[in-house]
Amino acid sequence: MAAVMEDEVFKVFTTHATVVLVKLLLMGPLTAFYRFSRGAFANEEDVALKPAEERKKMLRTHPDVERVRRCHQNDLETVVPFVLVGLLYTLTGPELSSAQLCFRLFTGARLFHTVSYVVALPQPCRALSWMLGMGVNFFMAYRVLQTVLVL
Repeated sequence: MAAVMEDEVFKVFTTHATVVLVKLLLMGPLTAFYRFSRGAFANEEDVALKPAEERKKMLRTHPDVERVRRCHQNDLETVVPFVLVGLLYTLTGPELSSAQLCFRLFTGARLFHTVSYVVALPQPCRALSWMLGMGVNFFMAYRVLQTVLVL
């Protein structure tokens, strides 16, 4: 394991994977912040300590909460594959410059995607950042298959 941790490509991957995973982890607390600040809760037990008339008003959806939830869902659909495919890509021994470009593009795209989603920047901001991240994932998957494909 120590030898892998000395590999420059693996270090770069680990750095970027950690950044996007921490960003993914922060989406839960961000959702909670929006739920509390907008007074919009999904479950009866979340508002159980409130008076009955207040409970009914708080059990609702709110566009801001739903926006953050959709952003979180999108992270799950792209960050998890990035970590898995990126690890396999790292194990194929790519050139450091190519790997850095892939990892930087993906990380930048996901950070910009989150900002454009939560702040509601006009399209095509969010769509382009999503496509860039997906493109990186598909490129790495292609390179992995190209390297190890055995039929």
